[in-house]
Amino acid sequence: MACSTPSLTSVRKECGRTPAGSIRGTESPRVSSPSFGNDSKVMVINRRSTASDLSRQLSSATATTVSRQTVYRRLGHIGLYARRPVRCVPLTATHCRLRLTWSREHALWTPQQWSCVIFSDETRFSLQSDSRRTLIWRAPDTRYHQENSMERHHYGGAGWLVWGGIILGSRTDLHVPS
Repeated sequence: MACSTPSLTSVRKECGRTPAGSIRGTESPRVSSPSFGNDSKVMVINRRSTASDLSRQLSSATATTVSRQTVYRRLGHIGLYARRPVRCVPLTATHCRLRLTWSREHALWTPQQWSCVIFSDETRFSLQSDSRRTLIWRAPDTRYHQENSMERHHYGGAGWLVWGGIILGSRTDLHVPS
């Protein structure tokens, strides 16, 4: 038997049941008010707080129990979502200034000039786990904002170092030093 949306709505009104079969009023009572959204904006000062931490802070501040899931949902309503922070190498002011100078000097280079340049990079693959479980609360399209990044100074532990390079229209083989 196919049910249309109007018939399901009328069944819910008549019987007091939802299509899944639960009876209205059996859910947990609402403990957060619409003003909770304003409270949550104030609470997310530390972007690295977990939803459980925020739930505990809010519960102690308001003397009301607020679930972790409610915190997730309400922060989502104001546009904040738990995401992994961008990992980056810390740069000093001198590094930033030198990078900007270099990019300005090379902004108008031709493909012919770039064909004589090789860009190389190395990366280290660690054998120890880096769970990256740290999450931050951030709004969409703010991934690369400085407050949403986490500097990483060292790798730590055993691993492999891999080196490679690219040039206009080509690349080098990966080199694994022994």
